[in-house]
Amino acid sequence: MLSFLVKSVILASVFVNGRGSQLKTLQRNHQAIQLSNANTRFIASLSNITYTNEVLDNILIPRVVGTSNHEKVFDYIKKELQMLDWSIEVDEFESATPHGTKTFKNIIATLNPEAERYLVLACHYDSKYFENEVFVGATDSAVPCAMMLNLAKVMKSQLHQLKQKHNLNLKLIFFDGEEAFVQWGPKDSIYGAKHLADRYHRSRGTVSGETVSELERIDVLVLLDLIGHRGTRFYNSFDETQHWFSKLADTEDKLGQLLLLRNRNHKYFVRRSYYGYIEDDHIPFLQRDVPVLHLISNPFPREWHTPADNRDIVDMHTVENINKILRVFVVEYLHIYLPNTIEDNVPEKEL
Repeated sequence: MLSFLVKSVILASVFVNGRGSQLKTLQRNHQAIQLSNANTRFIASLSNITYTNEVLDNILIPRVVGTSNHEKVFDYIKKELQMLDWSIEVDEFESATPHGTKTFKNIIATLNPEAERYLVLACHYDSKYFENEVFVGATDSAVPCAMMLNLAKVMKSQLHQLKQKHNLNLKLIFFDGEEAFVQWGPKDSIYGAKHLADRYHRSRGTVSGETVSELERIDVLVLLDLIGHRGTRFYNSFDETQHWFSKLADTEDKLGQLLLLRNRNHKYFVRRSYYGYIEDDHIPFLQRDVPVLHLISNPFPREWHTPADNRDIVDMHTVENINKILRVFVVEYLHIYLPNTIEDNVPEKEL
């Protein structure tokens, strides 16, 4: 009887914490499909570098929270997503900063706000404050913003089917207030991410009869940062998402073998782990047990937090190569239907 009671308490604890829930089981057991070579080529072909440059023309400006430029970039990102037929939510709030009380606005875009689970792609759209220097933050993080908008643009037709998909969907988050105003620390950094993670933690809804938080509906948070210079390189940081990092590395290898990447001698996804502690927008989500893929260039570009982090260091071949990898990853993770050769797109465990 004691053994039974102990086991019951343990099982109850697991259920309450969400780790034993039906939703978590679905997330843990989720497998990507593998695209045929033909469909991989098709997804890789959906390039639009002209649009990427157009986005950078509009957002690659100083965009410090509380300035008119920041408002312009906010309006531009929101307008682009609306024109692409995404549902937009603005998570607006005020917070004390070393420069006084500021208003922050996270931009959250979904194709089906009622979906049960989400793959989340995220970046930040603000730029760091410098008193006497012009800082536009190309890799930090105008380029990641442009990459996410590019994905929404070039894959509009393929992503449209997600509007009717209720079990698993895509969410784009553009965080505000990632940068510190004075000195990075727990009270002066990642304002938007902290606010949204706390709000999602407290928000409750029902999924398949279970009461879950908004955080628990996130399969994986893929955070993009410091991307776009020629030396961009990623390492995995978390055991829980090692298999998804390996999936990205596999995708890079496949695209290279199909001769679909420029500069194939450079590896973006390095099959080694890096467990150094890098603080970024993912931290408040990671602290609440959200699985994270942190796609941040390591080492940081030497231009980091200097005026030299500008358009001159952006290598469009690098940007588009990583765009291709992410497009294939999104299609395979979300099981997006592609006509004609879909019969070749089978779960990896069946190959």
